[in-house]
Amino acid sequence: ELGTNQGDLIGSGRDRTPNALVQVAVIDPREQYLVSQACTEIVEGSRDPLFLTGVTFPPEYPASPETLVKLTVYDVRDKARDNVSKPLSSSFLGSATFSVSDLLRSKDDQLTLNLRSSDGVLAVGTVLVSRVNMGEMEEGDMDHITADVQQAQKVRTCVCVCECESLFKNPVCKVYKFQTVDSKWMLVREQMEECTLSFSIPRQLLHLYIQEDMRRIQELRDLGELSPHWDNLRKEVIGRYGQVIAAYQETLAELNKITGPSFKPSCSKAQRYLEFIPINLHTQRMRVTCPRQTDAFYDVITVGAPAAHFQGFKGGGLQRLLSRHEAEKKSTAYQCIYYSPEHTAKAQEVLHSVGHLQPLISGLADQLLQAAQQHSMAGLREALKTLAGKTEQFVHALKDELVKSALLALHAAQPGQIPPQNPGHSPGQEDGHAPLKCQDSIPCHKEYDEEEWDRVWADVAKSLNCVIAMVDKLQEQEPINNNQEQPIPKQVLADVITSHNPEGDWREQLCPLVVRLKECVVEVVVRARRAMTFVLLQEAACSIPQGLFLKQRRDVVFSQALAALACGFVMRLYAGMEDKGFLRQLHLVGLVAQFESLLSTYSEEIGMLEDMEVGISDLHRVAFKITQAKTDDPCDLQPVVIGRRDHYTVEVPLPRLAFQTLPHEIKEGKALQVYPVLFNVGINEQQTIADRFGDISLQERINQRNFEILDSYYKSLSDKVPSECLPCFQTQTDLKDLLGTLGQNVVTKKRKNVEILWLAGTICRRLNGIRFTSCKSAKDRTSMSVTLEQCALLRDEHQLNKDYFIRALDCMRREGCRIENVQKNIKCRKYAFNMLQLMAFPKIYRPPEGTYGKVDS
Repeated sequence: ELGTNQGDLIGSGRDRTPNALVQVAVIDPREQYLVSQACTEIVEGSRDPLFLTGVTFPPEYPASPETLVKLTVYDVRDKARDNVSKPLSSSFLGSATFSVSDLLRSKDDQLTLNLRSSDGVLAVGTVLVSRVNMGEMEEGDMDHITADVQQAQKVRTCVCVCECESLFKNPVCKVYKFQTVDSKWMLVREQMEECTLSFSIPRQLLHLYIQEDMRRIQELRDLGELSPHWDNLRKEVIGRYGQVIAAYQETLAELNKITGPSFKPSCSKAQRYLEFIPINLHTQRMRVTCPRQTDAFYDVITVGAPAAHFQGFKGGGLQRLLSRHEAEKKSTAYQCIYYSPEHTAKAQEVLHSVGHLQPLISGLADQLLQAAQQHSMAGLREALKTLAGKTEQFVHALKDELVKSALLALHAAQPGQIPPQNPGHSPGQEDGHAPLKCQDSIPCHKEYDEEEWDRVWADVAKSLNCVIAMVDKLQEQEPINNNQEQPIPKQVLADVITSHNPEGDWREQLCPLVVRLKECVVEVVVRARRAMTFVLLQEAACSIPQGLFLKQRRDVVFSQALAALACGFVMRLYAGMEDKGFLRQLHLVGLVAQFESLLSTYSEEIGMLEDMEVGISDLHRVAFKITQAKTDDPCDLQPVVIGRRDHYTVEVPLPRLAFQTLPHEIKEGKALQVYPVLFNVGINEQQTIADRFGDISLQERINQRNFEILDSYYKSLSDKVPSECLPCFQTQTDLKDLLGTLGQNVVTKKRKNVEILWLAGTICRRLNGIRFTSCKSAKDRTSMSVTLEQCALLRDEHQLNKDYFIRALDCMRREGCRIENVQKNIKCRKYAFNMLQLMAFPKIYRPPEGTYGKVDS
């Protein structure tokens, strides 16, 4: 019976008030069987209980207006239960049945229920029943909607549908009703979903890793004939690369076989074939509907700490291993020439530059000849301007001492030369480093002309000048124009062929000079590529075998981090499609991505944190680009990763209708930057040990360094984007003041200073950023943090009544999406905390009674 009569629940024991719980079941009239669906939270000691937890029906449930919903009230004695069943120890108080058509006729998402039994009317307080998914639009009064609003709704609908179908799967939705300080009621929905990028991004990265290493093998073979010493090193390096490629191909083949859930559960974190997949990656969105306020959305991405769990942490994590390995290379590089990480990074940059610029220069040279053939002076000048710019960029990229020194070393490594006797010293660097001393670092040969490389790349500039001079001569044949540009000086014209015939064909006159330019560029490319490949050969040879293992570890950690970042970027982009200020910020400055970590600095978790620090830092090498999808098919809306290890670009396709609403700069393909920052505060019992007896310098260094990055981002944002572009919040604290407080906290010696996490998260939201929360598995500690953040947002931004704060917090932890996350991961509805851990937690991070217990996760 549906109604509004009030009465008292009658407990089974007259000496106490009941602990009421409502079980929801569904009866399909065609099948005539009952299916348990869900339960509300337990309301303790109330004869007229108010249930804050709603009951949701998944969108795939085949409900019809005739479908019956049965509600049964129990008096609970033992709170242990699963999501849909009644408690283990309880007594029946009453039940009621209604049809879905009754719900559809209701104007609200809630029903006030009275249960009639033989003892009389038993009043059960309001129970929320969700009818609308978080991604769907509410219907409004269409008579008053303007054309602009209709267009915006079409874009929003388009984006939401594509978002749901192509990237986010298996939604879990929970609904609550909380009271505000002015005795009004707010409706809160939280929705958690898996992200298909958990698997698609690592698969793409594995393809790119394999292709890059195969190219490196070919480049090593293209070095030509080497002396036995260097040739043996080359063979060993090629063999190691082959092993990595084979391992990656095997992993990729296994990943391609996987079907089913779009996430990797925490219990699989140490599986070999899943090591590139982020742990327990989920999106979570809280939507708040308040009287006389616009609906508000709050998003967070939850993911296990990016770390090489399969490889283990016996020797520490990446940060420590890389530092140790670099020191060992300097002292034990007896077979090869030591090049610093800066040198190897420069070598990779030069290889990329010549590989990118050579085809551009060749194509522009052909355009120049085509314009000459068409006798188009305007086309000729335009093509020449672009060609000159790219050629100057090409020359500048190669004007580096490293290229010259590597050519000397490569010459000495050819057959008949003396192998290195003192390779432990590194070549000097520009920009303040010690000057290059070839006799100390690389073998020299008296027959090799050290000026030869300078001559080769200088020939490129001379050839370009000849082309410019010829174009100017051709322009002299045109009628004089008052707006004509001034010709280049006569001394440059002297480089042009003196037998120039003014009456001849433009293409015929330009062709020899253009061909010479292209030949010079090819000669430079061949030499530079071989020289830089030789540098990378030294780096790989000095690193065998540990260096390649570390590269694999870094690949694993980066793969997990990038999958999470791509998920967060896409979710944030979809949410901000109608926010002009956000889009302006996106292309002018970029976005901050704030990773909140709850790892301890003790035992194996310190290795996880060292892995995570490097993985998050490596995300600086990533840029995003928005493209227009070929079609609206979900397959064409998957983000695509391109690039190489030192720089990746993630292309995010959008449907045509949504793409056309973007700013011009984004539509033109501007690279969009993301600034990742990591803040860590350990909260468990292992952190208690580290605080008292161990070393917390890693955590302190991470927080201080990333605060500097965040502060620098804010200053850049303040210079380029007006404050009106940033979101408005009820809390009026100035961003600059928040940053100042965070800066004080990161240098303050205080145990488990969770204020750092709260401040960093608040600043991130105020900066339109992307929020991530992590612990080892993104399951237990992460659940405590996410629910605390949600309730704090309800309190600070939506006037949640302070008397409801703890109850709302317990409600979300006991009945919300995070306990469903635990169920998905370990098939158990209990957080994996023991009593020692609970005692060590800050009080506000402790779960409600009955939801925890030491389980095998």
